[in-house]
Amino acid sequence: MDHNNTTSTLMRKTLMALTGLFLCFFLVIHLLGNLQLLLPTDQARESFNSYSQLLSGNIFIKIISYVLYASIIIHSLDALIITLKNKKTSGKYVYDQRGASSKWYSRSMGILGTIILIFLVFHFKDFWYQYKFGSLPVDGAGHKDLYTIVVGVYGDLWYVLFYVVCMFALGFHLLHGFFSAARSLGVYHPKYVAWIRVFGAWYSYVITIGFAVIPVYIYLTQHVLWN
Repeated sequence: MDHNNTTSTLMRKTLMALTGLFLCFFLVIHLLGNLQLLLPTDQARESFNSYSQLLSGNIFIKIISYVLYASIIIHSLDALIITLKNKKTSGKYVYDQRGASSKWYSRSMGILGTIILIFLVFHFKDFWYQYKFGSLPVDGAGHKDLYTIVVGVYGDLWYVLFYVVCMFALGFHLLHGFFSAARSLGVYHPKYVAWIRVFGAWYSYVITIGFAVIPVYIYLTQHVLWN
């Protein structure tokens, strides 16, 4: 690999790290908003719909959303390009050049990322597209009743199972991706490595469990216990 290709790969890994960390930050905000779905039904509907209305009507949030869309696209394309280059170089996908000594999820970032990307297509279709372009009912406060849509979607057991599986794929992706991003950005001093690993692990666990619990809770409380 010549100097130009090496520089290009490093730049792509740096850009992928930056977009990845932004997506990590977004996941925290998104989870905090979605945790309102765990409130009692009437309170959850009012709170979640108000939250959704705030996000759709705030110019600052709209700018952040465009950055989010760009980050997802750039992160995915960079990952694809790096994967194809690694395959061309080594004959197989190698994410971090550590071979069999690395964790299985470190060597499966492409597969995990693909699962997450498929999930995002369904997620955007069922919620974002419906909110932006669908004919949603209106709640008592005059807000689009996205809560009712969410409860309806999570009434399908197969969708709930699909969601949970995808959240675990996300968790394993984050488990390696967080540390890899820190390393790509040069935060690899022995003094901080252990702390970064622990923080990244706990972050991954919280994000995975937090998101996975929501559809399961809604399915059990809104559909199973009611029937």
